[in-house]
Amino acid sequence: MKKKVALKDIAERVGVSIALVSYVLNNQRENRVSKEIAKKIRDTAKKMNYRTNQIARSLKTNKTATFGLIVADISNPFSSHLARIIEDEAAKSHYTVLFGSSDENEEKSQNLINVFLDRQVDGLIIAPAENTESQLRALQKAGTPFVLIDRYFPELRSNYVALDNFKAAHTAVKHLIQEGNRRIGLITFETELFHLQERKRGYLAALKEFKISFKKDWVKEIGMEGVLEGVEKAITELLDLPKPPDALFFISNTLSIYGIKYINKLDIRVPDTLAIVSFDETEASDIFYAPLTYIRQPLKEMGQLATQILIENIGKKNIRQMNLDGELLIRKSSIRTKTRG
Repeated sequence: MKKKVALKDIAERVGVSIALVSYVLNNQRENRVSKEIAKKIRDTAKKMNYRTNQIARSLKTNKTATFGLIVADISNPFSSHLARIIEDEAAKSHYTVLFGSSDENEEKSQNLINVFLDRQVDGLIIAPAENTESQLRALQKAGTPFVLIDRYFPELRSNYVALDNFKAAHTAVKHLIQEGNRRIGLITFETELFHLQERKRGYLAALKEFKISFKKDWVKEIGMEGVLEGVEKAITELLDLPKPPDALFFISNTLSIYGIKYINKLDIRVPDTLAIVSFDETEASDIFYAPLTYIRQPLKEMGQLATQILIENIGKKNIRQMNLDGELLIRKSSIRTKTRG
């Protein structure tokens, strides 16, 4: 096995002290050394394929320059886009991000937290699954810095960056009403997650504002397992009502993807027969013959802020809580060529 290049080898090649090599390669201010010597040290290290001993560095600084990111599902476009933004923002401060998906499962969430803590990460960014509040309280007790993203628990005083979900949902449903719809179905998840409950609350508030009598049959809750079958069953039940909905509001992009595929199969015309609004952009919504109207979350701002707050809070205990505004992008799926009563 080829011997690893050490600081001593670089120092001997350049003709300087080991301390000076360490000083330059550890990105410390170079006001004590000439730019020429600093450049020579860096160039030599690169030519010799020097790799920093991260274990030794972490033992010395008590930091690993890494943090963990837990999302619901990294394959979901929302989560993957958010992860990339966080990764890029972290790199600006020389941090590396480790990823994991909880799959909305509290046991898997705890396992990921344990793995990341065993890796000695400096902190965590978490999109928390349902029933994981106790896990977060344990992190607080242990003094582990973390920032919640996309979701949070209102009873838990912690750092978070999220969407103003009530306002966003209210805006979406208000748009459907203003397009002439009066029977608006809601397809959501069967969950107590606060951000999804806020979206439901926004839906109900918009109906109330426009004096539309709410019918319990308009709301269909889907379990986290068997989502495809659940969405199809929900749409079938809604369409079988004596007075079926003239519009649907999907509370997440996962639900809307399955929904538009099934609606297309049923040969229901969108938006003439059924108007649709959803949350978050997906590629499927763009290739659908009636591109979906959706709430766009400020992913770039959300990811960058969460990363910045985490890095700022490593070693500190400041609390920052931010609710950002979404944007309703109105496209063909919700625009009526003529209104209905």
